[in-house]
Amino acid sequence: MKEDTLIKMKKQIESLTNVMQFVMDKLKYLDTIAVGTLETIKNMPDYQDAIDKIKNKVKEEDGVEQQDTK
Repeated sequence: MKEDTLIKMKKQIESLTNVMQFVMDKLKYLDTIAVGTLETIKNMPDYQDAIDKIKNKVKEEDGVEQQDTK
């Protein structure tokens, strides 16, 4: 291979490495935001009531879907 081809390949690999590092940093940031938001919501009043309502709704929807498939 020519030297200029190798130099181009090296630059491309470095560029891809930088992009992947950026993506990994953003993913870590989003994970931190998601966990923080969840923990904040858990401390809000009526959190458990809301969770119970969602669970009941899902159970009802699953029951309706199972009846439709029979």
